[in-house]
Amino acid sequence: MYLRLAALGDSATVGLGDPVAGGWRGWSRLLAAALGTAYDVSYCNVAVAGATAALVREAQLAEAVAHRPDLASLLIGVNDTLRAGWDPARFRDDVLTCAEALHDAGATLLTARFHDHALVFGVPAVLARPLRARLAQVNAAHDEVHARYGGHRVDLGAWPSVHDRAFWAVDRLHPSELGHRALARAYADLLCAAGLDFEPPALGPGGGQPLTWRAEVTWLLREGAPWVGRRARDWGPLLTPRPRLPRRGLAPR
Repeated sequence: MYLRLAALGDSATVGLGDPVAGGWRGWSRLLAAALGTAYDVSYCNVAVAGATAALVREAQLAEAVAHRPDLASLLIGVNDTLRAGWDPARFRDDVLTCAEALHDAGATLLTARFHDHALVFGVPAVLARPLRARLAQVNAAHDEVHARYGGHRVDLGAWPSVHDRAFWAVDRLHPSELGHRALARAYADLLCAAGLDFEPPALGPGGGQPLTWRAEVTWLLREGAPWVGRRARDWGPLLTPRPRLPRRGLAPR
């Protein structure tokens, strides 16, 4: 049996946090490899680090649809919540447009509800509150996608392990190999329950490159520091105190 898998999204789908020789692996490649043990798999990963829903729609969707996928993963939204120009209506429209196009192309969707990433990041309350409000809007859009187009969905917010330190890479933004394997395994279990027959990816480490302390420091300097700098510009408006409005009433004499 021939299976076409298209993976759309951001750095999590690129595979950041799960290093292998020559680059990154990640959950979608682990899933594709597992499917490949039982099926003839054509795998197309168009994900880009830093992608927002608008970028997925503009720069990834056409190539993914042209792949004529049987399965298409659409994990997007975390980067959107971290941008200064957050627009929930635009996000909803972009996600629904992508989902509709993939569904109409014949793909079964693989989607997710996101966890409380403010808790994972360990940000102060002044940032956590708006981030959680945005995340609720992201999840509401994905709820609508699932209600309209079905498919297989993983609810990361229902996983206690998603808040474990071992689930995340040193930057706490990208899954570690353990996190990527857990996500690949979750989708594999859903696909097997739906009728596919293949061996799910192992949860234990294998084939990756363990991060030494030197590699972790290099990672933070190369990936973490620039990311913090970009997000500081985005988060600035959230940290700026709002000016107090004058009280209504008679002006002082």
